[in-house]
Amino acid sequence: MLRARLVATDLDGTLVRNDFTIGARTVAALVRVEALGSTVVLVTGRPIRWLPPAYAHLPIRPLAVVANGAAVYDPVDDKILHTTPLSPAALAEAAARLRAAVPGVRLAVETDGGRVLLHEPAYQVGGWEVDHDGVHPVEPDQLVAQPAVKLLVNAGPQDPEAFNGLVTGLLDGVAEATHSSSSGIVEVSAAGVTKAAGLAWVADRLGVAPHEVVAFGDMPNDLPMFAWAGRGVAVANAHPSVLAAADDVTEANDADGVGAYLEKLLP
Repeated sequence: MLRARLVATDLDGTLVRNDFTIGARTVAALVRVEALGSTVVLVTGRPIRWLPPAYAHLPIRPLAVVANGAAVYDPVDDKILHTTPLSPAALAEAAARLRAAVPGVRLAVETDGGRVLLHEPAYQVGGWEVDHDGVHPVEPDQLVAQPAVKLLVNAGPQDPEAFNGLVTGLLDGVAEATHSSSSGIVEVSAAGVTKAAGLAWVADRLGVAPHEVVAFGDMPNDLPMFAWAGRGVAVANAHPSVLAAADDVTEANDADGVGAYLEKLLP
């Protein structure tokens, strides 16, 4: 019998398969969760502009905690319900520290919940975003001119763990750093902002306690969410640190691990 009042799940590497789809087994389980009166929440590092492909596979429209907890998005009304961005002052301080200590560093920021990406000309934008309406090259001083939900830090090929550790140390007391890929990009949020913080805001709004939450994830940016939720479930393909922190492990994302685990909880 489903005991969780809230099911929170990461997208990439967790709910989403490697072919960028969400499996029918998992979709059916999520629909059943909501039919039983519990709530599904997507909790992702993705910006809002990357959400439509995921929603295209879902017949339900759950809230999304985006940008690693910096904003909460309602897809029904296309509205940001809550946001905790980096201030211009924090962005300027972070950028100054990074430029002084990291050779070849390249920066970008996401604003408006990630509807917009502003990047330095030297920052390498993903091929799928080159012609996106919300992606714009700007001069470095424009990156820190307005609040941003995320600062993206890149310095070419890097060991993800080592580079994240370096950036974390440099920004201690100013911002929160994490990573969710093997590309060497570090994702920086306002101090105290994590997936756990964003999910806690949603849970409080719904009157749900942490012990009533089951959370699924695969990468280090999911660790705060695992620590906060009553049960953290890693997919089999998860990062070693996530596997070590999980209360349970399910099948890999490509095997519909989220759906397989939920089926065990459903009546």
